[in-house]
Amino acid sequence: MRKRVRVLHYGVGPIGASIARLAREKQAVEIIGAVDVDPAKAGRDLGEVAGAHDAPWGVPVSASAEEMLAHSPDVVIHSTTSVLPGAMGQLYGCLEAGACIISTCEELSYPFRKYPELASQLDEMAKEEGVALVAAGINPGFVLDKLVLTLSAVSQRVDRVRATRIVDAAHRRQPLQHKIGMGLSREEFEARAAEGSVKHYGLPESVAMVADGLGFSLDEISEIIKPVISDKAVQSEFLQVASGAVAGIHQVARGMAEGEEKIRLELKMYAGAEDPSDTITLEGAPNITLTIPGGTHGDTATAAVVVNTIPWILAAPAGLRTARDLPLSFFSAATSL
Repeated sequence: MRKRVRVLHYGVGPIGASIARLAREKQAVEIIGAVDVDPAKAGRDLGEVAGAHDAPWGVPVSASAEEMLAHSPDVVIHSTTSVLPGAMGQLYGCLEAGACIISTCEELSYPFRKYPELASQLDEMAKEEGVALVAAGINPGFVLDKLVLTLSAVSQRVDRVRATRIVDAAHRRQPLQHKIGMGLSREEFEARAAEGSVKHYGLPESVAMVADGLGFSLDEISEIIKPVISDKAVQSEFLQVASGAVAGIHQVARGMAEGEEKIRLELKMYAGAEDPSDTITLEGAPNITLTIPGGTHGDTATAAVVVNTIPWILAAPAGLRTARDLPLSFFSAATSL
């Protein structure tokens, strides 16, 4: 019988909890523990914290990453922050412990343009330790980058990329609803957007990944964030959005080359959005359009893509990897590693 993969969960928020519940279903995975700094979680059983129907699991949640990393995990599933500089210390600790890392940190998805020095440091350290790390997710990590590049495999030539993701945020997790400014006034939204506390992270990273994958040499990547104002009252499980208040965001990232828009990625994420969908259009030879009616549910699908990445990060060459590098596929419950 092959050895089971020893997995440590680093961060047990809504996404981390969903990932843990799914990882628990895989016969090849042994969950050895979890890390979370929230005093309400530390010291409890992971199954209970994750809201699992079969809790308790007999798996501890600790406030000490050092304590849990001493148990020598093969893979750390890291889900704590969207911002790469804020995650660096945590990632260093995991690499020093000799563990591969699958992170949901959006800015880690393709950090080479915005954070070249941090990307180089992580790559060098991972290679020294003989392990790999990657950021996995849906947006970024799949719909607006990996899927775009996958579609391009049937193209003879790609001239431009247009992709739009429409999400009804009323049915998403509470932290995301706060992150996109649901319920704020227009003035509050604009102030927080200016300071960077209201936005969805990852669109510029997706533009860069697509550009490099298609061989586009971009002069500029820009991003615009605007509020979507609700014309009616909308109630989510967590927040009330009054008519005239902010329902969410309309975010556009553009990749320009010699004054021409080569890539346009658009995210409309707000409460009450009608006809949610993901649409990708490649202009070239041939022209290709793919639409996913209803869209890809970011919360459940993020848990899936993270867990499905486990076999591939273990097999990947040491260093900093991206979704562009890995041949992702389904990791069934019965698969042995």
